[in-house]
Amino acid sequence: MTASPSVVLVTGVSRHLGAHLAARLAADPRIERVVGVDTTAPTGDLAEVLSGAGSKIDVLQFDLRTPGVLRAMVDARVEAVAHLAVATATDQHGGRAAMKELNVIGSMQLLAACQQAPRLRKLIVRSSTAAYGASFRDPAIFTEDTEPREVPRGGFAKDVLDIEGYVRGFRRRRPDVAATVLRFAPFIGSAVETRLTRYFDRPVVPTVLGRDPRLQFLHVDDAFDVLVRSVTEDHPGTYNVAGAGTLTLSQAVRRAGRVTMPVLEPGLNVLAGLGRAGVSLDQLDLFVHGRVVDTTKLIREFGCTPRTTAEAFDEFVRSRRANELLRTDTIRSVEQALLDGFRRTRAARAALERGE
Repeated sequence: MTASPSVVLVTGVSRHLGAHLAARLAADPRIERVVGVDTTAPTGDLAEVLSGAGSKIDVLQFDLRTPGVLRAMVDARVEAVAHLAVATATDQHGGRAAMKELNVIGSMQLLAACQQAPRLRKLIVRSSTAAYGASFRDPAIFTEDTEPREVPRGGFAKDVLDIEGYVRGFRRRRPDVAATVLRFAPFIGSAVETRLTRYFDRPVVPTVLGRDPRLQFLHVDDAFDVLVRSVTEDHPGTYNVAGAGTLTLSQAVRRAGRVTMPVLEPGLNVLAGLGRAGVSLDQLDLFVHGRVVDTTKLIREFGCTPRTTAEAFDEFVRSRRANELLRTDTIRSVEQALLDGFRRTRAARAALERGE
């Protein structure tokens, strides 16, 4: 096993995964410097996470599709790259076309820069179990060698398949670099807010009529542990990263204390798309067919076992209930303070009228 890299570049540093990974790497005494890259500057809590990590993190703001990434890698003498700047869903700025441009073209340009970086020894790429797709022809359990039975409908799944294809080409051109692809199951946890967590936050959760798929989740803290070890240790290859065991969708909804509302499949995306809890095509296929992956290779090669799917989901549910109780207590406190203020004002006015 080779030594830990001295300088690490992390893409997507203005997002939850990238910011927290950069901070964790900066806390490692073996790592001298972390270079964080994103198209926008970190703000709010993420800016505090990075500033709290001290002076070992340099944040650079530029687009991966520009030559700036190669200059940054060469100037900083980067030895490892953790590529996390992969958007999982479209936003209001440019829609699907912009998402594909950033994911696919951005990754292609980054890998081209990595190919020319003379000191690079490691490449870690965020992927997803969505790469397997979801269809009625799926096997009971996917291993890392399983090919998708059908081309995925969702944009995110298509993007990660393209990105993994570019990584395979990179491996052929730079066999001296240990390239690791991590296929993460959907993230869950107290600090995570995604379309999936917002879906389970709904009081009434729409599901597909007649379907109860098997699901796997990954606690985000376990994802960080695997990412850090991928950077500081050598684990070339492709790995499924998920919590052992499964929950059916109906079990997850019940554990979350919600109520299901079965609808016909064409109506799910329309119904759930109201508000911020929209369901993407990737998730819609997941809620129809489910997906379970084998993590034997991860456990054997990394020597670590993520908490189970049920444990990860239960921790998420407990955190949400605690926040709901906190919000309720806060509202009651504010209401009581207002009532007390009204009473004091009324008493003072009455005293003035009496000439007291």
